[in-house]
Amino acid sequence: MRRKGERRSRLERGHGHGETLFLKNIWWPLFGNFDHLHPEFEIPDWRRRSYFSDFAFLPGHLRFILEIKGYGPHVTEMDRTKYSNELNRELYLQTLGYRVISLAYDDVANRPEICRNLLQLLFNRYLTQQHSLKPGDLEEAAVIRLCLSSMQPVRPKQVATHLCMDHRTAIRILHSLTQKGWLRPIYSGAGLRVHQYELIRNAWDLVY
Repeated sequence: MRRKGERRSRLERGHGHGETLFLKNIWWPLFGNFDHLHPEFEIPDWRRRSYFSDFAFLPGHLRFILEIKGYGPHVTEMDRTKYSNELNRELYLQTLGYRVISLAYDDVANRPEICRNLLQLLFNRYLTQQHSLKPGDLEEAAVIRLCLSSMQPVRPKQVATHLCMDHRTAIRILHSLTQKGWLRPIYSGAGLRVHQYELIRNAWDLVY
């Protein structure tokens, strides 16, 4: 169905600067296509008023809303009521089954790798049927999430227990992430044995 009225005029006016940077810096390098990505996606909010999200990503039965925030006059002009309405709208969208993803304009413009890495971690949890993944991708992503959620370096035994796998497989995944530059081994004793692994700061300066 062809868009009409405000829905059509929004497309004709084109994306704002933040949305354009998102497509250029994040989405295209991550996916290499715009399949299932819908710009200026109209959804009624809890007051039954039309709300236009920056993008909706609708692969199969999955539903994601993506918003670029932190730029434009609407940011400086937002009062407490508008801010409250925005939070209520996001909560309402979650009740409709949408995962709401808000990205900071500064990261989209200046540190796009932060958004690409985090989106990849998120989508890896949901898109196993829509995208072919290399063997071990999901396990490696799970280990990275474990490291992010832990205040201390992780041990192979901890990884094996968390992912319900044998010790040898856990070691293999940790070695793979080390070779890819995500993890750093921590040596103990005379420096001959590795007992723990930690995220490399330069790889995840987006977190710290």
